[in-house]
Amino acid sequence: MDLQLILALIAGIATIVVIVLATRLDAFIALLTASVVTGIVAGQDLLSIVDAITTGFGNTLASIGIVIGLGVGIGKILEVSGAADSLARAFLRAFGKGREPWAMGTVGSLVSIPVFCDSGYVIMNPLARSIARVKRGGYVTLALALGCGMTLTHHMVPPTPGPLAATGILGADIGSVILTGVIFTVFLLPVVVIYARWIGPKLEPVLNAAVKHDVYGSVTATSAQAQGVEGGGENAEPGSVSTITGEDSDNSNEAGSDDETPTVNNETGATKNPGAFLGFLPLIVPLLLIVGNTVSTAIDKNAQGELSGDTYEPSAWVAPLAFLGNPVIALMIGLILAVYTLLPRVTPRNKVQNWLADGAASAGLILLITGAGGAFGMVLTESGVGDALAEAIASISLPAFLVPFLIASLVRIAQGSGTVAMITAASVTAPLIAPLGLSPLVAVMACTAGSMVFSYFNDSYFWVVTRFTGLDGINAIKGWSGITTAVWAGSIPLLFVLDLIV
Repeated sequence: MDLQLILALIAGIATIVVIVLATRLDAFIALLTASVVTGIVAGQDLLSIVDAITTGFGNTLASIGIVIGLGVGIGKILEVSGAADSLARAFLRAFGKGREPWAMGTVGSLVSIPVFCDSGYVIMNPLARSIARVKRGGYVTLALALGCGMTLTHHMVPPTPGPLAATGILGADIGSVILTGVIFTVFLLPVVVIYARWIGPKLEPVLNAAVKHDVYGSVTATSAQAQGVEGGGENAEPGSVSTITGEDSDNSNEAGSDDETPTVNNETGATKNPGAFLGFLPLIVPLLLIVGNTVSTAIDKNAQGELSGDTYEPSAWVAPLAFLGNPVIALMIGLILAVYTLLPRVTPRNKVQNWLADGAASAGLILLITGAGGAFGMVLTESGVGDALAEAIASISLPAFLVPFLIASLVRIAQGSGTVAMITAASVTAPLIAPLGLSPLVAVMACTAGSMVFSYFNDSYFWVVTRFTGLDGINAIKGWSGITTAVWAGSIPLLFVLDLIV
């Protein structure tokens, strides 16, 4: 690999780390500065660096910017209406005390099969917040379990775009990939929960103050309280908490409790919060629409023999489903449902608009940082760092399945996108399948598993999860980068076993 490209990658990463950890500047400026530094060290033309930054920023926000804005709007309505608390109680009843991280990881893995992680996390995060509010702690544990549960299936189970593309490129059977991806997810989910339960209580005391207040209100979650989410909330401190319903801690710590005494919702003036079914509608309807789009598109691609999607044109019957199932349209429908099914009819229009404005304001910095992460990734891609890493690792003598695994891992670290890492690894590995005697199924799973490694500054999902979770700097790396690396490492023995079987 060209020494200059190695230095460019090191310089870019070092710039982010130094600015975020040692200066007054925030991650948004750090990512933009790192983009410039990387491009200059890599020898790119100065004007092309600016073009890459603006293109990467725009492309990233074009794909998830509107989704984040609509998602936080739904979350705000769920919060102020009390529907999020109703949903939290329903989940606690379904899974029982002490199993909340399993609930979040499982829900995340199911949701993320048809939905991009970014969209799914924004939609489901209010649920994690509500459960943490009811349990008086453990938000970091729940948020990490939710986010990484989504990572598992998003990376390994078609019809999500990355594994679907890798399947087409490498010529594997899509049914076998789906089945294997589900099996890998089942075995890796305990890794997610164990890591989240281990690191969550350690990070709960350093939770971002604003997020801590949003989640717990006037109650300060301690490490001991965080452990209460695993033990049924025995460590919750007594007294009232500034939640929407105004319930006391004794009632809120009962997993299945429902206060029979009518309470007034301080935000909407309603005497009763919406039920779990109504609260679930603004979440499930967009998810079902997106699922319909994903499944119908996958069926249509398979019928046309265009699994890679390079020249795919949707059939006439797919177009309406693709329109309604586009995350932007689906979440617009979800937001409309939230406003008109969860809020009392007498709620003033200006009050609803103010709530939506508050939600949009909370998403502002997330959008800027997410877009800057996309800009950094684009500069790394345009500089040739990803391709150079792939070619270098492919030339090393390794066990066959480790070639696509390490290619995907290094490309992921270099440019941030798991989908791009999978596709790059599959493209480099495709001509090596026959010479290496490698099974296409094993190669696909190696590409998808390798692309999960060490999600950090140049990954837009890193910023979505850590900002919503309230983790900053080194704590974000310990929490999110650590848990994604744990499942990456856990996939290696599974790949060994799969290679032996196949």
